[in-house]
Amino acid sequence: MNKAELRKIYLSKQKNLSPEERIDKSRAIADRFFSFFDLSPFKNLHVFIAIERFNEIETSFIFQKIWREHPQIETLAPRVNFQTGEIENLKFSAETKFAVNSWQISEPAHDESFPAEKLDLVLLPLLCCDREGLRVGYGKGFYDKLLSRCRPDCVKIGLSYFAPIENISDANEYDVKLDYCVTPENTYEFSG
Repeated sequence: MNKAELRKIYLSKQKNLSPEERIDKSRAIADRFFSFFDLSPFKNLHVFIAIERFNEIETSFIFQKIWREHPQIETLAPRVNFQTGEIENLKFSAETKFAVNSWQISEPAHDESFPAEKLDLVLLPLLCCDREGLRVGYGKGFYDKLLSRCRPDCVKIGLSYFAPIENISDANEYDVKLDYCVTPENTYEFSG
């Protein structure tokens, strides 16, 4: 299936999760993330802030534990620059004030940005991915642009409610592959 077909199917599946299922699955993803990955080498982590109306994975279980147990890691949240169509990485912590943008998405309410080239680890939202590590997002290409600016050794981890599908028929050269995908049931590793 192509991205448009997959986006429609998986957006519907994601939106149909109950609030309890969303929280249970989000907790399971966070637990699996912390049990699978050794975070000691990482200094900078980009993590998306869940968009509740899309029923996205609740990432606060991840970044709050990082603040408590891995204070050496700087956490960064995305802010879309609508002029350039690119994601900016903004530092955030428990004290950071957030504002809601024109798309009703929460973003840090300051301008302290961090260069993509210095990111060590990126946690990405996605609707689904395939067994090669190619992802289907929301179709705007913001994360593909961000990932194209990251170093080759930056670890790219997709968080998904759903196991990988066989393949995405219309993947192209602009699609940046994931290194891993974490679901409530499993962690998938993709070869280069």
